[in-house]
Amino acid sequence: MTMISRIEQAVSFIRERADLVPDVGLVLGSGLGVLADEVEGEQIAYADIPGFPDSTAPSHKGTLHVGTLAGRKVVAMQGRVHLYEGYQPSEVAFPMRVMAGLGAKQAILTNAAGGLDPSIEVGDLVAIEDHLSMANLAGADPLRGPNDDRIGPRFVSMNGAYDKGLIAAAESVADSEGITLKKGVYAFVTGPSFETPAEVRLLQTLNCHVDGMSTVPEVIAARHHGLQVLAISAVTNTAVSSVQDTHVTNVEEVWDATKAIQPRLKSLVRGLLSQ
Repeated sequence: MTMISRIEQAVSFIRERADLVPDVGLVLGSGLGVLADEVEGEQIAYADIPGFPDSTAPSHKGTLHVGTLAGRKVVAMQGRVHLYEGYQPSEVAFPMRVMAGLGAKQAILTNAAGGLDPSIEVGDLVAIEDHLSMANLAGADPLRGPNDDRIGPRFVSMNGAYDKGLIAAAESVADSEGITLKKGVYAFVTGPSFETPAEVRLLQTLNCHVDGMSTVPEVIAARHHGLQVLAISAVTNTAVSSVQDTHVTNVEEVWDATKAIQPRLKSLVRGLLSQ
């Protein structure tokens, strides 16, 4: 099947169960999946949707919610899929294509990330202004392969991939909610192994502020479809940059930090949607 046929098949299946045209597509990654439970509407398991990759990552429920949240029509992914699960870049990007096919014009993505910059602390929220993708530079671009001009152009500009207007709106909401929202560059690494100190130092040298194992393939697909994009990182750990450092990054500290950040991230996303 062609890409557009696969998108249409998935969209048709979803519309049979939820006849709603969303304004916004939400990708709720580590720590914010609970917000999807507040969507008033239908729930569909990823595994039931034709061609839709199923999530196997811890805490990623793998359910698509279609309905209303904070007064907006949304389609929300409760959990996402990653390259480290064994999926190809085009498969990781496919759910975003389906959300665009359903009618979404804007995309809001959240993720858990490691802090690279000394000014970034555990617990911070960071609006992504730009990204550096080692996977793309190594040839794992989700747009690789035949292009269908009905979906988007062969060559997609990533300059301004993260919409300045949406970032400004997020800053305004954060100010009104008493939330500190920083800005920075997100480095995409494939995982699932955490970065070595040498890799961390390389990313720091390249002026990256946070790093994580998601988001970029989805953002590229969103821009291919012409969607406006906002992405927020929740900083759950500090990346270790020296072999002399005795700290061992572990999943437990990530989940603990995620739980602490969750209320502020929920308030930020709900406030943004309401405006």
